[in-house]
Amino acid sequence: MYAVIKTGGKQYKVAVGEVLRVEKLNAEVNTTVELTEVLLVSNNGEVKVGTPVVEGAKVVAEVVAQGKGAKVVNFKYKPKTGYHRKKGHRQLFTEIKVTAINA
Repeated sequence: MYAVIKTGGKQYKVAVGEVLRVEKLNAEVNTTVELTEVLLVSNNGEVKVGTPVVEGAKVVAEVVAQGKGAKVVNFKYKPKTGYHRKKGHRQLFTEIKVTAINA
């Protein structure tokens, strides 16, 4: 059984027991979150596709960790003019473990 969920402007294919990193969610570590934007649910070959979401479907997950991703460096440079700009960014993420898919 698997599902396609939408969170943080991105779509993820998830299955029970899977650990994945999503955009930051406002939840404490070791708490459960319910993701209700389920776009597709597949159960033993039976596929339900939502328009845009599947009614009554939700994915229950446990928050494993909160953290920051690797640093991304943006560097602009123009030769012979002394122009350069350097910016760094670390994206926040939430690591979740899928515990149940309710269709």
